[in-house]
Amino acid sequence: MPDHTGGGRRRLLKGGARSGLHLIAGRAALAGALAALDVPLARAASILAVRVWPARDYTRVTLELDEPIKSTQMQLSDPPRLVIDLEGLEIDLALRELVAKIRPEDPYIEQVRVGQNRPKVARLVFDLKTEVAPKLFALAPVGNYRHRLVLDLHPVVAPDPLKTLLEEMNGRDRAAAAVPAPAPAPPRDPIAALLRDRAGGEPPARETAPAAEPPRGSAAGRRAPPATTRLVTIAIDPGHGGEDPGAIGRRGTMEKDVVLRIGQMLRERIDAEPGMRAFMVRDADFFVPLAQRVAKARRVQADLFVSIHADAFVEPHARGASVYVLSERGATSSAARWLARKENASDLIGGVDLGSRNHEVRQILLDLSTTAQIKDSSVLGRIVLAELGGVGELHKPRIEQAGFAVLKAPDIPSILVETAFISNPGEERRLADTRYQARIAQAIFRGLRAYLRKHPSAPKARTT
Repeated sequence: MPDHTGGGRRRLLKGGARSGLHLIAGRAALAGALAALDVPLARAASILAVRVWPARDYTRVTLELDEPIKSTQMQLSDPPRLVIDLEGLEIDLALRELVAKIRPEDPYIEQVRVGQNRPKVARLVFDLKTEVAPKLFALAPVGNYRHRLVLDLHPVVAPDPLKTLLEEMNGRDRAAAAVPAPAPAPPRDPIAALLRDRAGGEPPARETAPAAEPPRGSAAGRRAPPATTRLVTIAIDPGHGGEDPGAIGRRGTMEKDVVLRIGQMLRERIDAEPGMRAFMVRDADFFVPLAQRVAKARRVQADLFVSIHADAFVEPHARGASVYVLSERGATSSAARWLARKENASDLIGGVDLGSRNHEVRQILLDLSTTAQIKDSSVLGRIVLAELGGVGELHKPRIEQAGFAVLKAPDIPSILVETAFISNPGEERRLADTRYQARIAQAIFRGLRAYLRKHPSAPKARTT
């Protein structure tokens, strides 16, 4: 029986080729006709970048696109999963990169699967480590970013900053208690001492009698009552983070990275000081909205708040450190006004769901009198500025004031420290140097400590 399979396949391929040529020609003719009529051709959106920001507070996944797209989400349980369909999107290499960007230490995402569910509908399936409260929202182009689709995976029960702070303190106490005590001195060997004496060595030390105990009932014999612990909490707020890099120097140094390292160094110094403890508003590379920064500081009942930044200006020769406090009557200079406007735009770049932002602002930034806060903040700011002057050049010899949103806690003296101008090439190099970062952290610490010593009534007395 003759084998017609090969011929059939050849005829099928030829027929398919002829059909494909006719189809291509038809599409080309249709495209030409639509172009002549100025009718835009529908095309799939393109992924420009994918970014993942895992953190204990929440994990953020960002898709940056050249065009806005529609999306839908669906939660599944047993095991917990989140399904997101992206309409008008074809899977490409950029989207597949999302799979490799999920880190093993991510607290919420186990893995992500990417597939083409339907033509021009891509599907993302997030296998989760725990139940989450997802937020999916779109952001319009701003700054260097194009259209963004943002997925925030929050824990079902939001972490309590105060509980986190206490757990960290208890962990440090347990670690300190676990350090073994130094070994006792070996017992005195009289024979070895005698041999040393005969050899001309040093004479043995005289045995000293133990001090006599004071008589019972005397003032020295009575134990003093334990003093109430006065524990001062300092909220450290490294600016920007995550989607918001802050200012970027000519060498590519990012403000968010520099200020996080300075903040961590400052935390080490505060935690090593008796009677003081530090709380990090941002302890990793993720974004914290401005209102939440204030809320976190108030939740831990912070006594002082210091926000750390690295300045930038259109003029590359601008240099020096600055300290800012809140103003209710407008900025003290046009530069301060410009800087406050730039810092207050952080939510737009970092990415905030506007649906929840207004509620947070109403709940947190209450319309309370901040006159006393501004007065205390000004005193604190002047002391810190003087300490910074011992490290490097000051931009201005006095503190400045403007309407910084992050300084609006009505009950916490708050300052914003611009450590240097990252837009200045020379200062950018210094800011990237860990030794200079340590000097900045030490200067801020000295200023905080000096303020607390001069104003002992300012801190709140606590035993927790």
